[in-house]
Amino acid sequence: MNETIKLINERASLRKFADKEISQDEKDTIINSALRAPTAGNMMLYSIIVVDDQEKKNLLSKSCDQQSFIAKAPLVMVFLADYQRWYDYYNLSGVKEFCLKEDINYTGPKEGDLMLACSDALIAAQNAVIAAESLGIGSCYIGDIMENYEKQQEILSLPELVFPISMLVMGHYPEKKPVIKSRFDKKYIVFENNYRTLNKEELENMFADRSQRFNPDNTFNADNYGQFMYARKTGASFSKEMARSVRVMLKKWEN
Repeated sequence: MNETIKLINERASLRKFADKEISQDEKDTIINSALRAPTAGNMMLYSIIVVDDQEKKNLLSKSCDQQSFIAKAPLVMVFLADYQRWYDYYNLSGVKEFCLKEDINYTGPKEGDLMLACSDALIAAQNAVIAAESLGIGSCYIGDIMENYEKQQEILSLPELVFPISMLVMGHYPEKKPVIKSRFDKKYIVFENNYRTLNKEELENMFADRSQRFNPDNTFNADNYGQFMYARKTGASFSKEMARSVRVMLKKWEN
């Protein structure tokens, strides 16, 4: 097994960091690695905000579901789906006038453009994760940055065509590393040529290990693992807020 594959297999989300700063050289390596990520049409439809202001870290820790470890992270990076820069450039380049002259329908970015920009940003973020891991620096994705769009927009001074799709918090690993969690068996995830809906037996087998560790004495009064996960994740209040926040942002792109 080569070192890259080993890094991927041994990575775990890190929420408690060693008392050690991340050097400027390490930051530069992580950022430069992110910038080398694959990107649609070489457009680089993303921006990265490195947050080193402690007050902003504190605000982000509160706006992202009160997760205090965000404020303590040595490095916080917000990855943004960003079409603002391109449309600013289109305006500078007289694209509206060009479209009028050539009878081309000029439009603003639409939902498909947003999805492409989100893909660009997340691919760049994962490059940063692997680069950091190679330096002994752990990371944790914070999807909650998609919640409370209005607050995040204010904290980070985001223009209309920019949306925070993910945040990474990073720091050196402490002496005791987090436990590496198991993943579902690939036979339930990887298909050949066509999608395949899992049958009842396959679903039960897929979740068997997690179901065995399910605690019936839980705060949600769930009777099984499926009910527990719906209450904890899919049907939770933060999930509803994320949906609301994304709808608010989408209206800006639709217009």
